[in-house]
Amino acid sequence: MPRENPLSWRIPAVVQRYGLAVLSVAIATGVANLLYYFHVQGVEFPIFLLAVAITPWYAGTGPAIVSLVLAALAFNYYFTDPRYSLYVTLAEAPYYVVFILFSLLIAWFSALRRRVELNLLQSRDELQREVAIRTQQASLLNLTHDSIFVRDANGTITYWNRGAEELYGWKADEAVGRRTQDLLKTVFPRPFEEIHEELLRTARWEGELEKKKSDGTDVLVASRWSLERDENGNPVAILESENDISERRRREDEIRGLNLQLGRRSTELEATNKELEAFAYSISHDLRAPLRHMVGYTELLQKNAASVVDDKGRRYMTMILEAAQRMGTLIDDLLAFSRIGRAETRETMVSLEQLVKEAQNEVWQETEGRNVTWKIGPLPDLYGDRSMLKLALVNLISNAIKFTRKCQQPEIEIGCTNKRTDGVVVFIKDNGVGFDMKYVNKLFGVFQRLHRADEFEGTGIGLATVQRIIHRHGGQVWAEGQVGAGATFYLSLPKP
Repeated sequence: MPRENPLSWRIPAVVQRYGLAVLSVAIATGVANLLYYFHVQGVEFPIFLLAVAITPWYAGTGPAIVSLVLAALAFNYYFTDPRYSLYVTLAEAPYYVVFILFSLLIAWFSALRRRVELNLLQSRDELQREVAIRTQQASLLNLTHDSIFVRDANGTITYWNRGAEELYGWKADEAVGRRTQDLLKTVFPRPFEEIHEELLRTARWEGELEKKKSDGTDVLVASRWSLERDENGNPVAILESENDISERRRREDEIRGLNLQLGRRSTELEATNKELEAFAYSISHDLRAPLRHMVGYTELLQKNAASVVDDKGRRYMTMILEAAQRMGTLIDDLLAFSRIGRAETRETMVSLEQLVKEAQNEVWQETEGRNVTWKIGPLPDLYGDRSMLKLALVNLISNAIKFTRKCQQPEIEIGCTNKRTDGVVVFIKDNGVGFDMKYVNKLFGVFQRLHRADEFEGTGIGLATVQRIIHRHGGQVWAEGQVGAGATFYLSLPKP
């Protein structure tokens, strides 16, 4: 910063400028008189001209006029006969006119030169500021990892940042001055003429380009162009910023390929599931005819031959009928399981409290003669298929009743937890026989059982049905248990 004049705050600028005019003439007068005293004559005129020239240089036009008037009066008073008077003869008038004109010329020239110098200084300062700004901008552009370079209207590179060096491998001194097409071998997605027309029309363009690095390898970049025009609207430069998207494109291609494979596998799996369901449905129907014959003929045999067979034979016939009944139940459950996979969900707002009450009413016969303690907590409303959710609750509650059969004081608790923030978690807990957690993965499989049929009846399809219903609703089902300490089944369903 320029040093501040300590007197500038006390002396106004106008006084300083006009004071310089008076001071310069006073000094010129003193010097001329001193030289005249020592008999040095003929120098008065240039001394006063110098004083007149100095004033406009530093003080401007107004003080220059003052210095001219004062210089003319001083020159006339001290150095023109008769001395020490302001009298001017007619013969001396042309000299004063020449003095005044010459002084005016010098003052005008000095003022003009001073103005030119000030303009040059101002231009230099502006240029330095512009250079500093451009230097700072170039430094900032070098900090980014994006490739940034500038090319003129002819395609010649004029700027090449560090990101471009890292991406393409050429140093700035190797790239500047070369044409981009010759250097990078750009492959455009459409004709360059169309891209250039869009750039001229909108001053912007962006797209994906294939280019070559210094080692000859290909690179795919996301490129953005910005057009700069001069004051006449003519294009002068194009700034290109780019970043490497080769890895992203490779991953997108991989994901696209995996999605295609997943789509094909999903289609195949869906077809397989439909075939399995159709097979199960067909088998179930086909099994009913021989099963009916088996039951019918066994009942006839039991009715007509009961008197001619012994107790062992009658027990055999009873076992055949019981097995046929279990087979019929198994077929019914298999058909119900198959229908759930094919049935269309009809979602409405459902009250879980009401569903639990209806499920209790359906299984009340299983609790007859038993003192079951029920603990029903507050349950939320859900958005789902009412009949399917009711079937899931019936299966789980029936299981809880069945596996607490050997308990002296059976307890069944139904409630809701806050384990999930994105959904509702409902649990059915009992204090029955429980199960070993190492077999938890077998619970929800079709025909999977963890207890013997002579201990607890069942077909092994109920929990598989529950899982299919919950999955159809976009939820999850899992279980926790301990042998002899009961089991807890959880249903996680999305919030409505």
